[in-house]
Amino acid sequence: MIRFEINGRKVDPNNLADAMLAAMLESIAADIREKVGSIRDPDTGEFPTVVVRGRDLDNLQLSVEGSEKLIAMVKERLGLDDDDTPSEAPDQQTPHVFLSYTSDDAELAERIAKSLRANGIETWWDKWCIRTGDSLRQKIDEGLAGCTHFLVLLTPSSIHKPWVNQEMDAGLVRKLNDQCRFLPVRYQLAASDLPPLLSGMHAPEITADEDISQLINDIYGVNRKPPLGPKPAIVKQSEETQTGYSPSANVVARLFVERSRYARFADPQFSLEELAKETGLSVEDVKDALYELSVFFKDSLHHVLVESSLFPAFDKYWKPWDPAEDALRLAADIGNDPNFPADCQTIADLYKWEARRLNSAITYLFERNMLLDYHAMGVPQFVMARVVGKPDEIRRFVKSRT
Repeated sequence: MIRFEINGRKVDPNNLADAMLAAMLESIAADIREKVGSIRDPDTGEFPTVVVRGRDLDNLQLSVEGSEKLIAMVKERLGLDDDDTPSEAPDQQTPHVFLSYTSDDAELAERIAKSLRANGIETWWDKWCIRTGDSLRQKIDEGLAGCTHFLVLLTPSSIHKPWVNQEMDAGLVRKLNDQCRFLPVRYQLAASDLPPLLSGMHAPEITADEDISQLINDIYGVNRKPPLGPKPAIVKQSEETQTGYSPSANVVARLFVERSRYARFADPQFSLEELAKETGLSVEDVKDALYELSVFFKDSLHHVLVESSLFPAFDKYWKPWDPAEDALRLAADIGNDPNFPADCQTIADLYKWEARRLNSAITYLFERNMLLDYHAMGVPQFVMARVVGKPDEIRRFVKSRT
């Protein structure tokens, strides 16, 4: 008779592949804990708590809990970079427009220039900026060099003027160097008649004062969209809970939290269609939510099977208890009382907790490598047959959290 064992555990030959994958994941988790488990916050003496979730390498998730200083030390040990430094906001400044036009269109150019000035936009218009005796080239160069927006009035007359084309060349060079925005506008000129270089740009037509007002809004970056309405209830609810997951993921997680009887694996079960009906989401949105929450679910052909790890992660948002606080109380009692009971029902009676609440605390501790593995299928209301702590791990956990 051939017997299979992995890490000292008997393995069913029919489930050999799953057992080997589980052993490999356990090895990865143990290696990570070995690398960072000895790190200690020099100020508080706290040790990091390592949580490894997932059933395969595609959705393996690692999280480390502890103080900010401790997390930074763990990142340094693991060689992780922190690239979340926010960039500085761009300077907000008064727009400076250089207006390019031809004298044939002086009347319209003046209307545009005056409207821009009247709305707080500094405008370079040759009639205002070039005085008798000034160097034309020098003044134009100064106007171009200081502009944030190059505005060119394109008409049947201006597109053929060498002077306007030279100014457009300078404006395009500044645009390519990210020094200004290039704003072409048309008057009595068809879009099909634009020069090839401008054919790919949006060049609105100026026919009325409303068009000049829209130009001013574009310079200021005013949004053309209609007023923003109220957020859907699902989004508002998600923002209030602040789980760090998307609104769709929150709705799915909440359904499992509220419907679970014992906070165990596959409790409860839904098909994709049932989840869509229960949550009001589309099947596609449900799929995306489950993908986002993949570390908390096991793939199944017909049903969505929830892992027990979902409940200690989400109970605190929709249940009147916090599994982290419950787990700390349980760990402290295990560590401080050598006669503390290991039987789950006795613990539940002692704390006056239902099995649903105790199971969430037990899973919380087991995920953090605080308990021996006494998972059993023959105890329907509890995730473990017995609750037995690992003395050193329990001691460090309680010490770090208190």
